[in-house]
Amino acid sequence: MSLLRRGVERWQGGHPWIYRADLNGDPGLPGGEVVRVTDTRGWFLGKAFYSKHSKISLRWLSFDDVAVDADFFRERLLAADRLRQLALPGEKTYRLVHGEADGLPGLVVDRYGDFLSVQFLVPAMEQRKALIADLLQAQFNPRGIINRSDVGVRNLEGLTPEKGVLRGEHPGPVAFDEGLVKMRADLLEGQKTGAFLDQRENHVMAAHYAHGEALDCFSYVGGFALQLATRARHVTAIEISEAASAQLRENAAANKLNNLDVVVANAFDFLRDAVDEGKRFDTIVLDPPSFAKNKDAIPAAVRGYKEINLRALQLLRPGGILITASCTYHVDEQAFEDMLASAAADARRRVQIIERRGAGRDHPVLLNLRETRYLKCFVLRVL
Repeated sequence: MSLLRRGVERWQGGHPWIYRADLNGDPGLPGGEVVRVTDTRGWFLGKAFYSKHSKISLRWLSFDDVAVDADFFRERLLAADRLRQLALPGEKTYRLVHGEADGLPGLVVDRYGDFLSVQFLVPAMEQRKALIADLLQAQFNPRGIINRSDVGVRNLEGLTPEKGVLRGEHPGPVAFDEGLVKMRADLLEGQKTGAFLDQRENHVMAAHYAHGEALDCFSYVGGFALQLATRARHVTAIEISEAASAQLRENAAANKLNNLDVVVANAFDFLRDAVDEGKRFDTIVLDPPSFAKNKDAIPAAVRGYKEINLRALQLLRPGGILITASCTYHVDEQAFEDMLASAAADARRRVQIIERRGAGRDHPVLLNLRETRYLKCFVLRVL
């Protein structure tokens, strides 16, 4: 499969994706193949997965003319696990495979102790689902492998979202530790692959800064709220979902955290009303869902982020801490910081940046693929 000049430059520049417009003609393949990539002169450039329906036609596998077989995938899986053992020694819950960042495009594998939760996101990985499951079973001997490929991105690849037990048994909710807190994840019904593992290190960090009266918005099942409750005098957790609120209360009870109240409410409304009522807090966490799924939604996303951060800054006492996050890739770190600066100016508050953070060490960022650097997390202090 040959590339036009722009595609060649993109490939040689290190970006692992080639778009349909950069192909030298339609290859006429059904999709899911491993293809040899060349320039228009036929010079070999590497190997890639091919997708027929996606705008991303090619996903890099190798610069070398290697066999992409069971041994190839086995070694990539082992290499991914070696990184986690180095970065997080002794940890039993982590992202084992982070797609392109681990040289395995379209594959996500999360480990929750004796169970693995997996997403197959492109046709090439979907067609190799049984092979990947066999390799995971042989290498890590899990009690069960759960297929959580129930994500909308599969529709863009011509695939149907699906979920179920791929190997072994279904565990029901599984328990795992985050710092001093015990969490539970439903691998079949919970969000993402069961939990938000990309925020785990930030959850634990939040306990370090927590003090006084704390507020956690968009709480889900309490990743941040429970950590705040280990240090703060009192925590108010805001969550719009009744089901998630019920799980949050159960998690608080299981951790014997009696200083946490859950309010079922829209976080935007709660923040606005709290400002109007003159409430004050010492620690606030904002961890909303993504506000922009595409570039067209960026202006509305920035307005949404500014509104909640402006309200939070208005609610903080002097010396208060704001931990604010965004998982919206289309709003990059500089745009997010610019939004925070604008919110601080409008709130008439002087604000220090204490930390700039991202996803945990089990979510490596691939140089030249900014899409893998999607999570931003700032720790701010109001003067």
